[in-house]
Amino acid sequence: MKNKYMLSASGMYINYFLLGMVNIMLASNMSFLTKQLNTDGAGISYIISAIGIGKLLSYSLSGILSDKFGRKPLILVSSLTMAIFLIGIPLSPNYPTAFIFAIIAGIANSAMDAGTYPALIEVFPKSSGSASVLVKAFISAGAALLPFMIAFFADRDLFYGYAFFLPALIYLLNMIFMFKLPFPNHKREQSTVQQQNTGENKFISAPKMKQEGIALIVIGFTSTALFTVAQIWLPTYGQQVLGMAENSSVRLLSYYSIGALISVLVLAVLLSKVLRPVTVILVYPMITLIAVLTLLFVKVPTIAIAAAFFMGFSTAGVFQLAITVMTELFWNKKGTVTGIVATAAGLAAILLPLATGLMSKTGHISIIFIFDAMLSVVGMVAAAFVNYRYRKILNKNRSEQIQETAS
Repeated sequence: MKNKYMLSASGMYINYFLLGMVNIMLASNMSFLTKQLNTDGAGISYIISAIGIGKLLSYSLSGILSDKFGRKPLILVSSLTMAIFLIGIPLSPNYPTAFIFAIIAGIANSAMDAGTYPALIEVFPKSSGSASVLVKAFISAGAALLPFMIAFFADRDLFYGYAFFLPALIYLLNMIFMFKLPFPNHKREQSTVQQQNTGENKFISAPKMKQEGIALIVIGFTSTALFTVAQIWLPTYGQQVLGMAENSSVRLLSYYSIGALISVLVLAVLLSKVLRPVTVILVYPMITLIAVLTLLFVKVPTIAIAAAFFMGFSTAGVFQLAITVMTELFWNKKGTVTGIVATAAGLAAILLPLATGLMSKTGHISIIFIFDAMLSVVGMVAAAFVNYRYRKILNKNRSEQIQETAS
């Protein structure tokens, strides 16, 4: 662990704590925004999708810029542009303006990912998996806090925009805080530390982008698709298929979120001591498949609660670990490959709501979760191939030396 970079890492995690709020900010303020922008719920959902569009358009470029100019500039820019989004939305005079601000938020998100994930891996080269999955923990914590903050302002009849302005202020303060902090020299890390710990010496032959690289891109897509489907359709499944009351069905998402939070905390410990990230990305889709099949064939509300918990547990952190494995294999282009995997995830975030929405029009919500099960199978196959290739090209003697040094 590099103690001189601990404050820098803290700043990066604060950004993702705030991002957890941003991810649900528009949906949580839908009633206010529909009045302000003279639209309906569908219109707000299109603004939410604009964030995904902004991500998709900019992920690849952000990754290239991260490798060329370093991690810190991308992270600082992401903090500034995310603050612009948070200030701009409550002050937007019309729908097109709000839509543009949402695209800006997507661009900010892509810059944050392309700068932060490689930076955390460079700060914690011996525990990169743990460092990456902790991002998910901070996102979950931020999302859990936002409803209480919104309720605080609402109970006092204050302007709803304060729930936007406060995170914006913290983003700006955090940007100033990180501006003065040191970050690893990404070019030096690539040429020295990475070659010693996670670079060429670790593999007996070079990893291939057309093989394990593509498989990891697929995992980036499926991992995002799996939790997107669950977060959108679990309550509806509970009501229409299991006959649960509305309040009870919505609680399925609470159990899902609890499972996700517990998972990332467990992974943060085990990845630094017991598990390899490449193992987790294979095991977790298996758990997801079992949980989804249980939900489909054992139509009992109490069993559905357990299934929702394990779905949350097994989908949390897979995207972050896919990036970890990708940057381990292609260590000399960490920013670029992060952008590629994140682009696949962004595509899933846009396509899955559209595809499952069309499926729901058949009147059979179960079809959506059958599709979800198929996605988990695809993720399992891709992860099995990555594991096969990883073990085939791994220099076991060199890997054992690295583990001994880490311990």
